[in-house]
Amino acid sequence: MSASVGIVTTEYAKFDVELQLESGRLLGPLTLAYETYGTLNSDRSNVILVTHAWTGDAHAAGKNTPEDRKPGWWDDMIGPGKVLDTDRYFVLCSNVIGSCKGSTGPASLNPRTGKSYNLSFPVVMVRDMVRAQKLLFDRLGIDSLVTVIGGSMGAMQAVEWGLLYPDMVRSVIPIAGTGRTSPMAIALNALARQAIFSDPMWKKGNYKPEHPPADGLALARAVGHISFLSDTSMHLKFGRRFSARDGMFDFFGQFEIERYLAYNGASFVDRFDTNSFLYLAKALDLYDVSWNFDSMEEALDNLQCPSLWFAFTSDWLYAPSQTEEVVKVLQKLDKPVAYHLIDSDYGHDSFLVEPDKFTPLIVEFLDKLK
Repeated sequence: MSASVGIVTTEYAKFDVELQLESGRLLGPLTLAYETYGTLNSDRSNVILVTHAWTGDAHAAGKNTPEDRKPGWWDDMIGPGKVLDTDRYFVLCSNVIGSCKGSTGPASLNPRTGKSYNLSFPVVMVRDMVRAQKLLFDRLGIDSLVTVIGGSMGAMQAVEWGLLYPDMVRSVIPIAGTGRTSPMAIALNALARQAIFSDPMWKKGNYKPEHPPADGLALARAVGHISFLSDTSMHLKFGRRFSARDGMFDFFGQFEIERYLAYNGASFVDRFDTNSFLYLAKALDLYDVSWNFDSMEEALDNLQCPSLWFAFTSDWLYAPSQTEEVVKVLQKLDKPVAYHLIDSDYGHDSFLVEPDKFTPLIVEFLDKLK
């Protein structure tokens, strides 16, 4: 078994700047939370950026304290001898703006008012997240990335890095991604929003942190979580089993899948801010790689580096056809692109549940980079 990166410390970079967002609004000053794993080489050329999904954070590997029950969210991938080998690479993961995990977001204090931004926080897009991350690399004196790799919203960030900074990014690896969010994905997020808006504790975003709209956020998370799974994975994990603690004819009795969704939603409330959940959902809904370009072709023509794409057979949130739409455009443009459809039963979460099915292809791809 490969070694862990051990105990890691989350760092915080503060920027006394005003970042112009795609909306035209300014956001600043900024704080970005980030973690690093491995050692930066002398010419700063061994850097890999890991980008996280919707409710992820900068803590991608190792543990922050010896008492932590779980390591970082992609610990299987990052460490000595692992896919992103920290004996070879300097791996960095940054929390996006709009989040509540250390980077500037709606729960942060607005320096102009001394109070939390709440809904006065500006709408951010994935492209804005990437521009904020670029400030961090400028601060660290890093001007070359071996690759940018991430799943779901992380895949969107990887592509945007390739489009915005073609002279800096040597490759991108988007996993379970899309070129533009589908109407169905937007519809699911709309249900999640309504669950929160309908909770009287939401108070139009002006809830007290100690009294969040817990019922609404738990239901919103449950809606999202269903989209991360698949029918097959639910059969495998739960089937039609009825909860042993309930009678089948108890009106409020639950199937195991119901109990799971309730538990997952309730635990989520304890670790994520409601307004951040809403702002990041909006960023997902707005994502379109051709934003501010005349077409997807014009946008992707800016992607100069090799790209390695993965989709999963049972993913119905960002279906393989959505990844393939982007890959076909890149092929038409004669860009260096590789694509693999991975057979997995675990839906959108496949990239987290079964990494062994695709990681050898990542190692091979990185080994071939010049």
